[in-house]
Amino acid sequence: MRTRPSKMVLAARRRSLTLVIPAALLSLVLMLILVSGAMAASGGQGPSEANGAKPSVAVNASAGMPSSGTNANETNNNIKVRVEVVNVPVTVLDKRGMPVIDLTKADFKVYEDGKLQSIRYFSNETMPPLRIGLLVDTSNSARFVLKFEKDAASEFAYTMLRGLNSQNQIFLETFDEGSSIVQDFTNNPDTINEKLRDLKAGGGKAVYDAIYEACEHEIMKAGPREQTRRVLVLISDGIDVQSKHSLDEAISMAHRAETAIYTIGNTPYGFANPGAKYLEQLADDTGGEAFFPERKTPGTDYLTGYLAHGQFDSLEQNKGLGAETGIYTAEKMIALADSLESIRRQLTNQYLIGYTPTDSNLDGTYRKIRVVAQRKGVILRYKPGYFATGDQ
Repeated sequence: MRTRPSKMVLAARRRSLTLVIPAALLSLVLMLILVSGAMAASGGQGPSEANGAKPSVAVNASAGMPSSGTNANETNNNIKVRVEVVNVPVTVLDKRGMPVIDLTKADFKVYEDGKLQSIRYFSNETMPPLRIGLLVDTSNSARFVLKFEKDAASEFAYTMLRGLNSQNQIFLETFDEGSSIVQDFTNNPDTINEKLRDLKAGGGKAVYDAIYEACEHEIMKAGPREQTRRVLVLISDGIDVQSKHSLDEAISMAHRAETAIYTIGNTPYGFANPGAKYLEQLADDTGGEAFFPERKTPGTDYLTGYLAHGQFDSLEQNKGLGAETGIYTAEKMIALADSLESIRRQLTNQYLIGYTPTDSNLDGTYRKIRVVAQRKGVILRYKPGYFATGDQ
């Protein structure tokens, strides 16, 4: 038979329990304080980062490639440190200008500011979608070629936005004495085509302002830079007469927007083009390419089929030579379309290389990129660098 505890025993147990509970609470509070202090000292990192392990690379599930971005740890000295990768789309061409598509990761080396980098990501299949600005010269000097520019640009829009390319987007900008965004980003080629049909020539010409404003107001707002490929396609003779911005400022803005500029000269065949060197510089300094359809000799007699009567200023000595027969032959349209088709081929046959920079500080400096291919005789086109700011 069980005996009940005496009143003295019960009282002793109650006193013991009263002492134990506050002690447990005190221990718990002290433990929380210690853990909180440790996390604060390590910058709020989790266990793997606090022990020196590198954070894993964030992957964009929709695009299937690593994404660099603004996710950066901040040390006690307020220095931002990158934790992800820099993506570099690379076009490789043979001597004929055709894409080379059979290279592997081992065929490439990447340098940043002269230092060899470790390639962490490589693909020639999964690519970020394109964000393309179509910049059309509508100045007075373009009046003889505008019809063909519109037709060729319309076909380019259809090929870049249909089917497998439906994730791409294009915006349309025109420029004469000023620049105007006539169509914001869209993946509907019919919308681009409608706006192209309405274009008319007239006025002065501000090429550099058009590039600057396209990068600042459209390209840089087109989504995270590491999740898109950014391109401007400029159709012009390259002669600027009234921009507020200089050529160097336009190129610098393209660098900041990480945008490759492809240029197409629209000077008629047989005419000198003093703006060609500027078109070449815009392309070469940004990782694009310059095309000059007018340098291709037409198959027909250039007086009767390729040049307009108006382009000879209606001089009496030119009459009777056939210049009255029309503006251009279809060859001008074909030459423009061929240039745009070359751009399409390059943009749809690229490699994507991702690396984590050895210099991880986001200090705002410009970092120069150099990509080398082991295969001899090929031409590489890629962005020349980036600003280490962490901005998108």
